[in-house]
Amino acid sequence: MQLFYNSELTAEHNTFSFNKEESKHIVKVLRKNIGDTLHITNGKGWLFNAEISIANLKKCDVVILSKKKQEKKNYNLHLAVAPTKMNDRYEWFLEKATEIGVDTITPIICNHSERKFIKAERFEKILQSAMKQSLSTHLPVLKPAISFKDFVNQEFNGDLFIAHCEETHRKSLKQELKSNTNTTILIGPEGDFSSKEIELAQQKLFTPVMLGKTRLRTETAAIVACHSVAFTNEL
Repeated sequence: MQLFYNSELTAEHNTFSFNKEESKHIVKVLRKNIGDTLHITNGKGWLFNAEISIANLKKCDVVILSKKKQEKKNYNLHLAVAPTKMNDRYEWFLEKATEIGVDTITPIICNHSERKFIKAERFEKILQSAMKQSLSTHLPVLKPAISFKDFVNQEFNGDLFIAHCEETHRKSLKQELKSNTNTTILIGPEGDFSSKEIELAQQKLFTPVMLGKTRLRTETAAIVACHSVAFTNEL
């Protein structure tokens, strides 16, 4: 099944018109024609089965044949991950985390961060592409970049963890995770979190954890954390 994405499609629609860019892609690139079926999601859990009624390069119209709301899982995973020095590594994380099942992503700017800015528009496109590729109907929420201090000073719901590499007392994330529980995990930059950041996080009730016996890159650590949560909730 090939999945299309359009955030403007709602459960109230019985027909829908794609914009010029999407219409050209559907008709010219994918060679879809009148009568062909499209599977569409709005990224909010809805899956629509539609039939093309007008196949025009400037206007592709569909009739909605059926619609179904796919319920979200009974937990929320929020990964707060420092931007990596090389953008492609962060983009790889976004793609894989979407495939595995992250719900919310917040880029956090830390004391040791070498990259202070993100390409939000490009990141959104990567999330959309990964959602479609994995046939998911839920698009992860990409929050604006925020400083570490401002992030941890927010109100949270669920279990809180900070993964770091300092040789201090840390628990095993795998052993601390609970199923069906909202979870927020902090992942630091290439230079790790500073001691002050770790201390502040602990004051805000984040539990220090380790992700294994080896030192992981930022993007790898984020994927390990993401998969650990997903695996815990499969049992």
